[in-house]
Amino acid sequence: MNESVKSPFPWKILAIAIAGLAVVAAIGSGYMIGWNRGHATAPAAAPDGQSDAPRAATIWTCSMHPQIKLPKPGKCPICGMDLIPLASGGADPGPRALAMSESDRKLAEISTAPVERAFVEAQVRLVGMVDYDETRVRTVTAWVPGRLDRLYVDYTGVEVRTGDHLVQVYSPSLYKAQEELIQAKKRVDESTERSEFLRESDRRSLDSAREKLRLWGLGDDQIRAVETRGTPEDRVEINSPMAGVVIEKLRQEGEYVGEGTPIYVVADLSHVWVRLDAYESDLTWIRYGQEVTIETEAYPGEKFKGWIAFIDPVLDRKTRTIKIRVNVENEDGRLKPGMFVRSIVASSVASGGRVMDPKLAGKWISPMHPEIVKDGPGECDVCGMDLVPAEELGYAPAAGDASKPLVVPVRAVLKTGRRAVVYVEAKDTDGREPTDEEWRPTYEGREVVLGARAGGHYIVLSGLDEGDRIVVNGNFKIDSALQIEAKPSMMSIEGEEPDDGLGPLRSALAPVYSAYLTAQDALAGDDLAGARAALERMSEAVTKVDMTLAKGEAHGLWMKSAAALERSAGAAAGSEDIKGARVAFRNASNALLALEREVGHEGNDVYAETHCPMAFGDGASWLQLGAEVRNPYFGASMLTCGSVKKRHLGRGGK
Repeated sequence: MNESVKSPFPWKILAIAIAGLAVVAAIGSGYMIGWNRGHATAPAAAPDGQSDAPRAATIWTCSMHPQIKLPKPGKCPICGMDLIPLASGGADPGPRALAMSESDRKLAEISTAPVERAFVEAQVRLVGMVDYDETRVRTVTAWVPGRLDRLYVDYTGVEVRTGDHLVQVYSPSLYKAQEELIQAKKRVDESTERSEFLRESDRRSLDSAREKLRLWGLGDDQIRAVETRGTPEDRVEINSPMAGVVIEKLRQEGEYVGEGTPIYVVADLSHVWVRLDAYESDLTWIRYGQEVTIETEAYPGEKFKGWIAFIDPVLDRKTRTIKIRVNVENEDGRLKPGMFVRSIVASSVASGGRVMDPKLAGKWISPMHPEIVKDGPGECDVCGMDLVPAEELGYAPAAGDASKPLVVPVRAVLKTGRRAVVYVEAKDTDGREPTDEEWRPTYEGREVVLGARAGGHYIVLSGLDEGDRIVVNGNFKIDSALQIEAKPSMMSIEGEEPDDGLGPLRSALAPVYSAYLTAQDALAGDDLAGARAALERMSEAVTKVDMTLAKGEAHGLWMKSAAALERSAGAAAGSEDIKGARVAFRNASNALLALEREVGHEGNDVYAETHCPMAFGDGASWLQLGAEVRNPYFGASMLTCGSVKKRHLGRGGK
């Protein structure tokens, strides 16, 4: 056996000794604590200016995860951000504010930018088609009654010049008028020996004969030719009154026409109109006289210029668009009526909703021809109308700082429903610059009222001041932190709901629901007369609902439901007993239930969707107020038959 195993182990003896000393020390300290408690003396006075109260322990938390509370500084176990003191220097900055350390701000990648005044450009993209310029379209008519012996232009699309022959007309009336001209000319030539009175009478007769032929479409050259020739012709040619393209051929050779009968339609295509469709939201950026850039499929990469000459004052209810007309020069004729075009209107909006265009600032514009722009008052070179100042047409007078709107970047705004929220970096309030150790960035949520969007910016109408620093990156992280702390954020404003655009429709449907619920209660009480009257009121309420209030998919649903509700009311009115009224009420219920599921109702009432499996053999549902079942299909005989399947909450009211 090994000698080392036989000999006593000295480390074991030492351990036993140390343990014994520890027990003695514990007994001794317990005795001393007991002695102190039994022989307590008055505590020594604290030094002047110091409290003898124990120092409160500092709790450390995370600005992004406030549920983390630790007794010492360090890193957040969730996101790794530096913890901040909660009890010491970590006071709540406010109900809608969040304080962070500088290191946390960097870790969250939060950046800010100042709110500023600037002209921001928006590009409104519109689509439309090329059309004829209505002011450059002429109808060629028969000036005298007769027969169309020859049509020189025998198909549409032919280009003609001013004075080109279009048609030859055989006219006995014209032949007679030429004879009168020839006889009047002879009398004038032979009246040298007559009295002055007779010579003057002959001259007046000659002028009258010439004027008659002019009114029948003959030019001065043609009239002189008749006088020189001395013989009448039974045929006359009608010439084109303008250069252009024949776009309509209305008569055939051999037809007899009367005075004023249309034969051709000629259009001058050196100027065309481009008709565009603009949505309501585009009207902020569109003004009379603005320059428009036009692109076509036929000439890719080429741009044509035009000017807005007309903005329709009435909105198209079917397409929900406004018609815009643009005047375009087309000397080379490359723009063809019917072409599909895309256009861009570049615009900058000044304060007060006015458009800023440096080329039109202080200028005078023609109210009929927007391409006519002058430095001062005067008349339009085309129509002679007085020019008007550009300011009267919605343009800013000059590009001064006072006319610049307040703008913020789009990425700085959090939008939900009808609200918009930005986070503003809180300013130092004690009048001094804090040290790096003291400074804790604080971000406060603020609701703002926004105007139109211009590219990457929103115009701010209220809620911010120039120079405010707003968060442009990291605002979603700040908002999430506020939600975790149960503070108001973009998603947690009391009473706020996303705006689905159907609020006006719900308001208009309130009388429909009211009459329906009255009918339901009457049928549950076996009151046939009351049910008929209520359903008749429901039909009247349906006819008063403006169908344009229904947007998107709700529009088709409302059109179907409205027809079903009116049919149901008519069927109830014609029913001879309460059984027929209940059948009509079932059809009305099906229509109204579909509306309730998709659109909802206004107000704070809760509608109970109730179902009776025994009604009409295969079951039927209805809406009612209250949770106690009142069956309209059976009345008193089985009043409580059925069960509530779903409760529909109101969408708020006015």
